[in-house]
Amino acid sequence: MTRGMTVSELVRRARDGQPRALGRLISLVEDGSPSLAEVAASLAPHTGRAQVVGLTGPPGVGKSTSTSALVKALRASGRRVGVLAVDPSSPFSGGALLGDRVRMQEHATDDGVFIRSMATRGHLGGLAWSTPQALRVLDAAGFDVVLIETVGVGQSEVDVVSLADTTLVLLAPGMGDGIQAAKAGILEVADVFVVNKADREGADQTVRELKYMISLGRREKEGPSWRTPIVRTVAARSEGVDEVVAAIAGHRDWMVEHGELDARRVRRAENEIQAVTAARLRAEMGELRGGAVLEKLARRVVDGRSDPYSAAEELITELRG
Repeated sequence: MTRGMTVSELVRRARDGQPRALGRLISLVEDGSPSLAEVAASLAPHTGRAQVVGLTGPPGVGKSTSTSALVKALRASGRRVGVLAVDPSSPFSGGALLGDRVRMQEHATDDGVFIRSMATRGHLGGLAWSTPQALRVLDAAGFDVVLIETVGVGQSEVDVVSLADTTLVLLAPGMGDGIQAAKAGILEVADVFVVNKADREGADQTVRELKYMISLGRREKEGPSWRTPIVRTVAARSEGVDEVVAAIAGHRDWMVEHGELDARRVRRAENEIQAVTAARLRAEMGELRGGAVLEKLARRVVDGRSDPYSAAEELITELRG
């Protein structure tokens, strides 16, 4: 264990609000430590309380500025806030290119705020594979709200919805690809649209297009559905941020009323279980790759004596055996 400290001691210190202990636990998660299963078991009884809010959208819309403004507003209401900022990986170190110290400096001395940059480490989407476990660490440590800010590229818009209770999709006027990105899939994952930099020319047009797209989506749904609000903000001046906080609260109330909050969290746990299972299977197959089993099966497929599906069945039998 890190520096002779047990997992239970680390968890206790993290729950007492010690940033260093929090950082160590998240590092264990990111590094895939052998202690990870013990960490997860120690955290489990303390999880399920944090409200998880995802922020995503095309690059350049002001996600980091909006995140910082949201932290300030949430802290003003007395809530403890954790931030997981998922950044592109450094091609050299595998670490996050944008470090904690670069971000949200105004919150650096606030004991009620914990900010951690996490590298995607080559993950095809915008979220690191370890983000769900890091989220559990902050949840167990007693943070009332956890904000997950994504890279805003690839499939991050879709990925974040699997983790968040409420997903904010940020757009900005004057970005021709903004609404096109929404058409490509953002519309389906947004619980709240935020049109940031709303003091710029074109904000009204962006809002009109979003309203039209929302109306089209609503016609296709049956039964009770959440009416996705559109909130205008100028995050750099903290304008409209209180309205965003109110929209998040309204969405949570709606989810509780309709049983959606519990359903989302069950889906989140299902995804997490599948990810852990897949990681373990990949590890076991990696061990087989070093032996003769996988190569033998591959050669039979190449020679036409077998096919990939039959070979996969044999591999599964080997893994189970």
